[in-house]
Amino acid sequence: VLRRLAVTAQDGLARAIVPAHTPLDGDLVFAAATGAVPLADPVGDLARLGDAAARVLARAVALGVYRASALPVAGAQAAWRDRFGG
Repeated sequence: VLRRLAVTAQDGLARAIVPAHTPLDGDLVFAAATGAVPLADPVGDLARLGDAAARVLARAVALGVYRASALPVAGAQAAWRDRFGG
């Protein structure tokens, strides 16, 4: 179940990063659970959790890009906020 959740969450990377899932990019998503609460509807609940995970991951990538700052070294690439404000 967790493997399927992580695979579905990877959709969030594809929503936020283009291109995603290339052979050399190293995209990786982990999923973890305590198992304290069983899924009432394993198929439906997993679909809803996967959708939520993909949305959260896409949002996390976008926030990371938006809030990042350029490295404080000469010649460092400008961050998004350096180029577009924020």
